[in-house]
Amino acid sequence: MDDNSQQEMDFENSFDKPVIIETNSTTDACVIVLHGLGADGLDLADIVAQMNLPEDIAWRFVFPNAPVQAVTVNGGMSMRSWYDIYSLDIAQRIDVQGIADSVLYVKYLIEQQIAQGIVEQRIVLAGFSQGGLVALKSGLYLDYKIAGIVALSTYFPEVCLDAEPLDKAPVFMTHGYQDTVIPYEVAEASRVRLQNAGVDVEWHAYPMAHNVCLQEIHDMGAWLLARLNLQ
Repeated sequence: MDDNSQQEMDFENSFDKPVIIETNSTTDACVIVLHGLGADGLDLADIVAQMNLPEDIAWRFVFPNAPVQAVTVNGGMSMRSWYDIYSLDIAQRIDVQGIADSVLYVKYLIEQQIAQGIVEQRIVLAGFSQGGLVALKSGLYLDYKIAGIVALSTYFPEVCLDAEPLDKAPVFMTHGYQDTVIPYEVAEASRVRLQNAGVDVEWHAYPMAHNVCLQEIHDMGAWLLARLNLQ
């Protein structure tokens, strides 16, 4: 068994199958959406209908499930998590290895879509909260020319910007003014950090807490249409 086959088997054993929604029988683009801490692939699936996308689009939405693992900040309780959270001060002491492991899984998901006929320029990575961090790290540092990255209510600490991004894919980044899980100023500092690295960030803020709102989902749909219609 070669290394790729072994890695694929490891992923199949560690990760539950993603939730998949297809808007048309002939798919020509894919949006991979990573959920937040303690949620699962179903958590964000409703956004597909809420984006009010045209009926003639042919997109596949893939909602992966993070592995179940102990999370330090929650007293070591096991839950779905893309990486460990060590404390409530999320910008300090980052689980770099856990993030790297999840990025490898995202690479595997991208390769699956390419194998099914979706070109990398027609793939978008998206994520909420810690899923957004993994989407950013994957989209900026994996060697693919993807259409863009959606980063919802998330952050990007300096340690994650460890080198020049391989691909400065455009980013749609949103946050809530009343977010107490990832404070607004932490997210805003992340936006500045990305822009200083040369990343094109479209920034939106909403009067909400650590969640998504309907206006945000509509704005996300409009951005996706603009990005994927350019390809």
